[in-house]
Amino acid sequence: MAHLGSRRRAALAVPLGLALTASFGFLPSAASAAPLNETPTAAVSTNGPELSYVVNLSHYGSVKHVTRAIERAGGSVVTTHHKIGVIVVHSANPEFAQQIRKAWGVASAGATRTAPLQAVQTTDEGSTQVLSAEAAAKAKKAAKPGMEPLEANQWDLRAIGADKAHKISQGSRRVTVGVIDTGVDDTHPDLAPNFSRSQSANCVGGVADTSEGAWRPYADGSDHGTHVAGIIAAARNGIGVSGVAPGVKVAGIKVSEPATSLFYTEAVVCGFMFAAEKGIEITNNSYYVDPWYFNCKDDPDQGALVESLTRATRYAAKKGVLSVASAGNSNWDLDSDAIVDDSSPNDTTPGSRTINPKECWDVPTQLPGVVTVGATGDKGLKSYYSNYGLGVIDVSAPGGDKWQVPDTPDANGRILSTIPGGEYGYKQGTSMAGPEVAGVAALLKSEHPWATPAQLQWMLKAQASKTACPTHVYNSAGELIEATTCKSNGRLTGYYGAGVVNALRAVR
Repeated sequence: MAHLGSRRRAALAVPLGLALTASFGFLPSAASAAPLNETPTAAVSTNGPELSYVVNLSHYGSVKHVTRAIERAGGSVVTTHHKIGVIVVHSANPEFAQQIRKAWGVASAGATRTAPLQAVQTTDEGSTQVLSAEAAAKAKKAAKPGMEPLEANQWDLRAIGADKAHKISQGSRRVTVGVIDTGVDDTHPDLAPNFSRSQSANCVGGVADTSEGAWRPYADGSDHGTHVAGIIAAARNGIGVSGVAPGVKVAGIKVSEPATSLFYTEAVVCGFMFAAEKGIEITNNSYYVDPWYFNCKDDPDQGALVESLTRATRYAAKKGVLSVASAGNSNWDLDSDAIVDDSSPNDTTPGSRTINPKECWDVPTQLPGVVTVGATGDKGLKSYYSNYGLGVIDVSAPGGDKWQVPDTPDANGRILSTIPGGEYGYKQGTSMAGPEVAGVAALLKSEHPWATPAQLQWMLKAQASKTACPTHVYNSAGELIEATTCKSNGRLTGYYGAGVVNALRAVR
């Protein structure tokens, strides 16, 4: 995996639009009597590359007045999220952000990308090992009564007790998990029975497109979202694999740009808002928001992106949505004081910078209220690539590890799941651990339908299998080394948080 499945909990110092009530507290148009101090009326430049921006209103801000200021600064409004005070804008004025920040009623504003809107970028999200017909036949031969045909290779289900949990409960049809990702192939025979079209959309660009099939991956696009969806809710229908919660519904919310796996703020904000308004109970977020691996609050652009996303996730939580996110695949300690990020911005030319992850956040994973997930392998050890950090990781789950080889027909330490075209494949990453947790959360929500997102997060931690720091872990070369980087505090550890989630306990 590259940035997909890459990723954390503190308080942001930028003004976050405050209580974020349902109405957000905008002033009515009568506020025109106030001094506007807006963008000068002189002609503005439109000779720069057209970029996308988010403009965050202050608690006293008026959409009407800020929209006028946006137009004077050479911007055009794409959409307005009235309930959280976020406006998505396009502008070719290279000074747009600096000018609009001076406007009355604006709390912050920033460019969501460094590449022009029409630019085509590519990213490497990691390879998928497609399950061969020969391997499938071997798995089917090894399947025991009551197992799905390929379930013998799903060591991850057994690691969290999901196989036993399914004999008690497979989850409720009243619960939907939204996969905010690269799109979901709802025609896959293991996903079609549980797919919710009415709760699916394409949010690329910032506006939800709910037309038929808009949520599917691009024809030449990524299989990532479909793989994630199968981990959560592949049906127990005698066809292929089983998800952690095979009785719940799954929805696809596509947020990745065409021909790439880049996720920009305007699309992700749309994804959270869409999930909130469509009654989705849980979202899975196996990505970080591009182009910055970490967003520093003292940078006016990056701080504005964090503010928009914070508003969106807080609003979603108020509407009953629990957000689950992956911790990342760089083997970094997110509780340290310094990390060298040499991958940002990843939509143009990356530079190198040293950041403090306590102040510069990987989003949405480090946003308040989001469940941060680390990855483990078949032996129960932290996966060699998984990010970690005491007080950052909430819980862990199987994400796969090629060095921790299971006793399965394929002897493959990665995670087997659905991929487009009715096929199956193996991936590893915290991208795979996140949906394992989202699946367990769906089982918990099925058993406790009135539980709030905060209560569900507490339950996830309470039912997790407590896991102490190991003495050794594998490194990227497959060597067992001393686990000197694992810190603990009581029953919490930097590798596993409160422990590895347990599906069987969730349904008991």
